Amino acid sequence: YAPIDFGALRFCEARVWSFFNKVNSEMGKYVSYAQGKSTDPMPLYIKPDRKLSAHDIQEMMRDHYEGTELDWRFDVGAGPFNSPYRWSPLTFEVDSVEYCNERPIATQQTGFSFVAQMRSWLPDPVGGILWFGVDDAAQTVYYPFYCGHTEVPHEMAPGNGDLLNFSWTSAFWIHNWVSNMVYSRYSDMSLDMKKVQSRLEEQFMTAQPAVEQQVLALYEKSQPEAVHFLTRYTNSLVNEGVAEWKKLGEYLMVKYIDGVIKKEENGQFKRNEYGRPAFPSRPGYSNEYYRKIVEQTGDKYKVQPIEN
Repeated sequence: YAPIDFGALRFCEARVWSFFNKVNSEMGKYVSYAQGKSTDPMPLYIKPDRKLSAHDIQEMMRDHYEGTELDWRFDVGAGPFNSPYRWSPLTFEVDSVEYCNERPIATQQTGFSFVAQMRSWLPDPVGGILWFGVDDAAQTVYYPFYCGHTEVPHEMAPGNGDLLNFSWTSAFWIHNWVSNMVYSRYSDMSLDMKKVQSRLEEQFMTAQPAVEQQVLALYEKSQPEAVHFLTRYTNSLVNEGVAEWKKLGEYLMVKYIDGVIKKEENGQFKRNEYGRPAFPSRPGYSNEYYRKIVEQTGDKYKVQPIEN
């Protein structure tokens, strides 16, 4: 039993609507339901306009309502770098009037998420995959954990850090470390993050057919060996992926330290003729954000002529 109120619509149903809206061209007419302005229900389920892959679903998990009426990257709350995040709580009051933040599919509070891929025509230990990732779904890497998996990788094992103890070998902590840098300069850093994310996940998807063909041949000879092979395979991906994510964090720290942007050339940070770091860019903020500052502060920061 879940009575429909504003919170149920805006904080829960809107997420479902956004999923549907990405893959069905008729869902736009239900946006008022997602906004909590109407209780006329949207369909309980829909047929996508096209066949969806596991990777399509992964990308949908990363949604922040971009390109819809609920897109919140361009109001004052988004800050100077168009953040699709707001810190909790979900609601707040101004002059005794209650307002809300959005609760998109991808949020900073996510501990883990997964996409289930089920293929009945394959042996159970091979046919089922949980594409599993830790932290914010928009900034995670989805790793293929097969149904026959028998050993938790060290990077995700209990005891390797916890909520009060940071660990440089913990997938949770490395991803949170990177995410919390990206949040501070989202429009810039998210582009760098997505390059690494896409590269890793494309590698996993590309390798999948050949790996599974090898496993199926092994499965006919020895099921335990096939399961062991897949377990070691996935754990190696996690190990390598977390190492790459740590390198990403180091890269972001160097590139954006103290609000500047280091210049790059051919995939390397640029140096001057003396071998020193090239003078960085100082892009400041967008014209739109500067205008908001002036509108709010008037002449407080206006450069005034000095009369002698």
